[in-house]
Amino acid sequence: MKLLLTAIGGLLMGLTTAPFSALYLAWIGLIPLWLFTVSDDNNYHTNRSIFLNILVNKKTLIAFVWGFVYHGFSLFWITGVHPMTWMGVPWLLSLLIAIFCWLFITLWGAILVTLWSFIFRLFINTKMKNGNQLLNSNLFGVIYRIIFGVAIWCLLEWLWNQGDLWWTSLSYTQSPNNLIILQLTKLSGYSIITAAIVGINGLLAESILLYRQKKKQYLQLTSMAFIGIFLLHLGGFYLYQKPLINNVDKAINVGIIQGNIPNTIKLYAEGWKKAIEGYTNGYKKLSNNNVDLIITPETALPFDLDYITKNSSFYRAILKQQLPVILGAFGRQNKSYTNSLFMITKTGNIVSRFDKVKLVPLGEYIPFEDILGKIIDRLSPLDSHLIAGTTEQKFNTPFGQAITGICYESAFSEHFRRQANAGGQFIITASNNAHYSEIMPAQHHAQDVIRAVETDKWMARATNTGYSAIVNPKGETIWISEMNTYQLHQGTIYPRNNQTLYVKWGDWLTLGLGIIAGILWLAKIILLSKNWV
Repeated sequence: MKLLLTAIGGLLMGLTTAPFSALYLAWIGLIPLWLFTVSDDNNYHTNRSIFLNILVNKKTLIAFVWGFVYHGFSLFWITGVHPMTWMGVPWLLSLLIAIFCWLFITLWGAILVTLWSFIFRLFINTKMKNGNQLLNSNLFGVIYRIIFGVAIWCLLEWLWNQGDLWWTSLSYTQSPNNLIILQLTKLSGYSIITAAIVGINGLLAESILLYRQKKKQYLQLTSMAFIGIFLLHLGGFYLYQKPLINNVDKAINVGIIQGNIPNTIKLYAEGWKKAIEGYTNGYKKLSNNNVDLIITPETALPFDLDYITKNSSFYRAILKQQLPVILGAFGRQNKSYTNSLFMITKTGNIVSRFDKVKLVPLGEYIPFEDILGKIIDRLSPLDSHLIAGTTEQKFNTPFGQAITGICYESAFSEHFRRQANAGGQFIITASNNAHYSEIMPAQHHAQDVIRAVETDKWMARATNTGYSAIVNPKGETIWISEMNTYQLHQGTIYPRNNQTLYVKWGDWLTLGLGIIAGILWLAKIILLSKNWV
């Protein structure tokens, strides 16, 4: 029964993600996991250490189940890479590869939740010399557990975000529809939303535990939870209702081309021809509409830049029409490729280049390639390896410094914060998204909305098959494209020189929570040694 209830909790949390967006379920979806993690089931063996007791405890399995269901449901769209017969992969092998990819990233997410449970219990399940459970039911113990639970979750999400495999932060369950709560990300980034969700779930779970023990304090905790939700949204509303002041004199009239080139043909002759024709014609039409800047998706022209400048009608159109364009294409570094955006001026000069920093594991490179490379090849027909760009890159345009992100990078908050802190004035993201269901582009859009709010910047999104969009600094989607259609759009974004508290200070909340949790841990050690509790 516990495993079933835990799985239901994970499923509820999964349903909060786009495009399902049952966002209010996030405020209760963690309750079963918290209840079964904190409750005392006396599942201890006296002949084992505390470390081993916690490691092999049934609660470890419970945490794994919650994490597997949440991440597995949210990321099931990954199986959309199947079938890969267009790449010459046999149908059955394609299915196995898709399942492997889904399991790999799902297990990575489940490990986070399992580690949270393990570390959480390691710090709260300490018995006193008299055999009583320390900090079990008194108010100090409840506060201690909630602060520790929130701090550990935020620290683990921060740690996962430093790596190359990350997508399903609890924060993105509130995007793009709960714009009120998302405004709080301006203060300390996505972690403030994660902390709020874990904290409210913890309060409600602890109130249930106290209710079972017939202690009236459960009313206090329940009230604190609902007051907390109200105050969080009230603070977000205060930030949301502030007027959006744009520098009209510096407005950028952007044109977005959504080429709609299916992946099944994109890297072959048919796709090359369609891409050249579609983007060249789109460039000409938009330039005739007096736009200031044209934006194309990730690898809009799937060639290296040298070939494009020497052989393509697209480049000749630039020289004729004389309108600057941000072009997605492949760059070269020695014998390798980069997934890049190029700033091409109206005279055809390349004045800036951004190479994708966060490459897609298993798609653009293989982690632990010496081992996994023997099992699964890159899910790309490119003959050469893609290599990552450096984190110090700046992308300058004729309209100011841009904050750039290519596809998968939208999940990495620090990637955008770093560029905003270095002087970025507006956001340009470029994505492919061609080989997945509408679930993935919806989640991708949700990620980008958070990035726009965190940095308080206008954003233009150009994708191959959808969703292309224009998003304002409040996270409001001014325009969004249809899926799987060729579209041209003309809209306006505004450079902004302001910096949010998050851009200036980074994720100070997670650091602060870690420090507070450390102080409480020391207090607990003192209480334990003195037998004062």
